[in-house]
Amino acid sequence: MNHSVLVVEDNALNSELLCDWLGAHGYAVSNASDLASAFQSVRDHPPDIVLLDVQLGNEDGLALPAWMRKQPHLGNVPVIAVTAHAMVTEQEAFLLAGCNACVSKPINFKLLAEQMSHWLSG
Repeated sequence: MNHSVLVVEDNALNSELLCDWLGAHGYAVSNASDLASAFQSVRDHPPDIVLLDVQLGNEDGLALPAWMRKQPHLGNVPVIAVTAHAMVTEQEAFLLAGCNACVSKPINFKLLAEQMSHWLSG
């Protein structure tokens, strides 16, 4: 079974890189470049996992996992923050906001694959 992944990333190059990598590894990928389209995508087609850039221009990407955790049918969908904000205190804030894990940019694809495997197998 191909797992579905929603990539929420406002940088077109980063989004393309992630989507290409995921597609090459057999994932069914959709993407959103802002919070409005991310919310719509999650509502219309709940993914198996979300890869989230927490800084979407002027928008706070953490609004998405915070909202998802309050939805009965979305509360257990794993969210991995993929971000340039890699300080320990920032990562703790991401976890408190509802993210399950954090992978820093530039992306270590081996670590991302391990995190995705962990959260998709649970």
